[in-house]
This record gives sequence, C-alpha cells and structure tokens, in this order.
Amino acid sequence: MLKITFTDRFKKHYGELSSVEKRQFKNKLELFVESPLHPSLRVKRIQGTDNLFEFSVNMDIRVIWFYEEESLVALIDIGHHDILKKY
Repeated sequence: MLKITFTDRFKKHYGELSSVEKRQFKNKLELFVESPLHPSLRVKRIQGTDNLFEFSVNMDIRVIWFYEEESLVALIDIGHHDILKKY
C-alpha cells in the first residue's frame, strides 16, 4: 500500500476544485493507494519526463505525481488537463 505526501502547490490547486471534483479525487485517491495501476486511473508517465506521472480523476482533472521512495508518492499538482503543459 502506498503512502502519500502533498506539496503546497497541490494543496493550493486542490482548494480551487469544486466540491464534486474534490469528492471524485478522494474516491480516486483511495483507489490509487490500494491499486496504483488500476485501469480506471489511466496512469501514465508524462511525455518528456523521466519520473513524473499522471492519473485521471475524471475526463478533465489530472493529478501529477512522482515516487519519492518505492512505496511513497508525492502528489505535486492537480487541475484541468492543461496542467500537463507545465511539465
């Protein structure tokens, strides 16, 4: 089972989500912790990076993350699909 940390950037952008999006994120986070490669998360490496990954909360919201250690993941950002352009 994974352990999760959150960056300040993630916390700030999470606070900007709607209540529905926050609830969807919490459901997907539970799934991610239990089964990080579950198909509904659509996990993939961010193109052009070596250690950044994304998973989908819904068809628009993405979470950017990386492995700090084998079982420790840092969530670094959350937002609409276009946040991927920053990375």
